Amino acid sequence: MKFVSYWIFPVLSGIIWLGTLLGLFLHWVIDTNKIKYASMQGDQRIAYISDVGAGKLKPLFVTGCVLTTLFLDISFLCDRLLRHKGVLVPNTSTGEKVLSVLCIFFAFVGTIGLTFLSGFDTAHYPKLHDIFLLLFIAGYLLSAIFICWEFQRLAKKNRQHRILQLSFWVKLVFIVVELALAIAFAVSNFRDNFNVAAVVEWIVAVIFSFYVFSFAIDLWPAVTARHGGAIKRPLTAGEMEDAIRSGNYNGALNHDSDRTLTDHYNNHNNNTVMPAAASAAAPGGGPGRKARRAHADNF
Repeated sequence: MKFVSYWIFPVLSGIIWLGTLLGLFLHWVIDTNKIKYASMQGDQRIAYISDVGAGKLKPLFVTGCVLTTLFLDISFLCDRLLRHKGVLVPNTSTGEKVLSVLCIFFAFVGTIGLTFLSGFDTAHYPKLHDIFLLLFIAGYLLSAIFICWEFQRLAKKNRQHRILQLSFWVKLVFIVVELALAIAFAVSNFRDNFNVAAVVEWIVAVIFSFYVFSFAIDLWPAVTARHGGAIKRPLTAGEMEDAIRSGNYNGALNHDSDRTLTDHYNNHNNNTVMPAAASAAAPGGGPGRKARRAHADNF
């Protein structure tokens, strides 16, 4: 159980969602032999997910939707809590924290949409079902946009944590693909191309599961951080200067060793930089305060 950690929540969410979709699809294809439900319109031959979910397997559909959103929301909350505690790369600016809160808020909007659309099925509550479907799609798309924005800012400041860049690109691809498919779904419905719209809906639902799985990437570092302590943030110029002036060279160097933010640091030898910084920090032995701060910044 050494590697079991917070990443298990998005994995469970994704598996439950895929299992729900697979159960509904196989039931329609095998058990009913592709029956045409009463909620299907005109010459529609391919059932929507909601068409199948409004039938005998409605309990499966509702349960799957509720559990999927439950574990996904837990994943969002875990990510926020772990960044706040410094177990994951922390949010160091107000803007990043605002983006994180907006991400969680719209995830809850998507949760309401998915949960209620499964209960208010398309066969008995068509208008309400469409409203909650819109909330589901819009909520999670906006949530993905805000978390993608947050990760872009985090990755820019913490280039040594490549997992942030990976997660950013995964979520960006999801946003682009799902937005394009959502537009195709809306246009197909508007033009009464219900079979095309049904196919697009199934594809959108499957791709959504991979977005859910992507949060396992975000939470995976908590496994190693759990044994190695919180992630250290970079020292500011003032903190670096204070560390040097107090003679704590090793502490300053060790704190900084986990990051690689500038080529200047990579291209200089620590043994060369330290004496210069120490000279600048020595009382009466170097230039003024501005020069000492410049040495600390170069360090």
